[in-house]
Amino acid sequence: MIKKHALAVSNLFLTVLIVFFSTQLSAQNQRSNFKSSNDFWQKVQFGGGLGLSFGNRYTDISVSPSAIYNVNEYFAVGLGAQYTYVKQKDVYNSNLYGGSLITLFNPIPEIQLSAELEQLRVNVKGIGSNDGFSNNFWNTGLFLGAGYRNGNVTIGARYNVLHDDNKSAYSDAFMPFVRFYF
Repeated sequence: MIKKHALAVSNLFLTVLIVFFSTQLSAQNQRSNFKSSNDFWQKVQFGGGLGLSFGNRYTDISVSPSAIYNVNEYFAVGLGAQYTYVKQKDVYNSNLYGGSLITLFNPIPEIQLSAELEQLRVNVKGIGSNDGFSNNFWNTGLFLGAGYRNGNVTIGARYNVLHDDNKSAYSDAFMPFVRFYF
């Protein structure tokens, strides 16, 4: 079942990439005043997030770079990567890594709607009295979000419509976010 799910998600990911790049190639061939390949890079923005959390015997470090291509002033598509390390001393440590497809829609400059399909590999290992405990699985999330946008920064919230309380990389389906693109 898990293999079928992972295969379906990877096929969807591949299909979206092929459609995106074939659309871009088709659009470029139809232009009679082709300027240069630099036109593409002028519409690309890089950004992402960094997370760092320390507490009582707890550490959480996260890096999530991403890049988007602004199709026009209203719509952007992109790719993201993520790595997260979490450790609770003498209980467990965890590594999460994976990627995502991102779509952004700005109906007006101040409002940003988003959809993000994320695929993460989760590896959890028990430490100390939990030694021998191990849980490794793939986690798929489909986040729908909305935020207030001011320049290159968007602050908002997103909701994982595929969240499963019994088997998820996240403890809650609802998450606030701060998004930067330069």
